[in-house]
Amino acid sequence: MNIIYKKILSAKKKGEKLLAVLLDPDKLDLIKVSETFIKINQSQVDFIFIGGSTVKNGITDKFVKEVKKNTTIPLVLFPGDFSQITNKADAILFLTLLSGRNPEYLIEQQIKSVPFLQNSNLEIIPTGYILVDGGVETAVQRVSNTQPISQKKINKITQTACAGMYLGNKLIYLEAGSGAKNSVKPEVVKAVKENINIPLIVGGGIRTKEQLEETYKNGADLVVVGTAFEENNKILNKILKNESIN
Repeated sequence: MNIIYKKILSAKKKGEKLLAVLLDPDKLDLIKVSETFIKINQSQVDFIFIGGSTVKNGITDKFVKEVKKNTTIPLVLFPGDFSQITNKADAILFLTLLSGRNPEYLIEQQIKSVPFLQNSNLEIIPTGYILVDGGVETAVQRVSNTQPISQKKINKITQTACAGMYLGNKLIYLEAGSGAKNSVKPEVVKAVKENINIPLIVGGGIRTKEQLEETYKNGADLVVVGTAFEENNKILNKILKNESIN
């Protein structure tokens, strides 16, 4: 057990940087999964994150099953709520929305997931999730009824990350949100990295190799590419060639 987390820890210790692609079952048709993974399997992707804020009930299970047929890359659930959990994946980010104050996403959804997880083979990775302002209203905001933290409030973001670490989370996930105009700023990534000793995940708004490398340089251990890949599944090649997808 703990294979996924051990890989992340090992990479952090060695200074190796990891990359994940986030796929939303509501945005990628099952019939296009095979075609999509021809491209993903040829790229330097370490994990596939699966989830979304508003995935319809039952779709995740079918989606993960189809994805499993097309790749050996580890599949990690990044669920918007407890209904998106399936035992067909390899691991789950057990999320707490640290940036919000809605009890539904601080503890209620987690409690609702327990009956399933108690009988599951999933590797469970406690993860502190911090939504920062990416320049647009995101699905996370609408669904969770919470507001992102302004990227100008670096101390608040850093203190929130530290609180998440002190609470026992094994990962901190800084997210600008799906469809973000602005990625998490380098100074925010750097400040958080300097104040925590657990792995740092950063996602949202990353569209170029320059942005990717800047995020890594400032302390991200794992970077997630999501909406950009959905809009143009050649994004991985473009990132590697330092081209903009705009």
